[in-house]
Amino acid sequence: MEEVYKTYLTFSLGKENFAINVDHVEKILEVQPVTEVPKSPEYMLGVFNLRGEVIPLVDTRIKFGMEKTVVTTSTCILVITIENENEKLKLGAMVDNVNEVIKYNNKDIIPLPTVGKQNKAEFLHGVIKVNDKFILLVNADKIFSVDEIVELRAENFDLEGK
Repeated sequence: MEEVYKTYLTFSLGKENFAINVDHVEKILEVQPVTEVPKSPEYMLGVFNLRGEVIPLVDTRIKFGMEKTVVTTSTCILVITIENENEKLKLGAMVDNVNEVIKYNNKDIIPLPTVGKQNKAEFLHGVIKVNDKFILLVNADKIFSVDEIVELRAENFDLEGK
């Protein structure tokens, strides 16, 4: 069997460590000024301008069922590209800090246990063990449901239409 290595960017939310495939990460930014969008979901912090493009900004901690992010000097935004129903959407994901880039063999990914699934489990596709820590692997394309993507798009459309 051929060994397949993937490269992941690791980041932290509180005491938990996560990793996202680098193919989804477009850039890492410092915290940006944000324009709030009325009536948006709690995890949606607003939108920001990235070289003329309106990008929705999500508080990843809230989206993952944690407490709201408290912005510090290490807080940053991962600009990620997700694909849903063959459409690509860019969004900013606020994280507590970015750690490192790691390469991991697909065969070393441990499937998530099925007991006691939390609300965030649907967009995780396994864990990897690095030293004595577990790192949860985020499936970027499943972070948002189809309804949420439609909502994010509608909000972008309204702003661009003004």
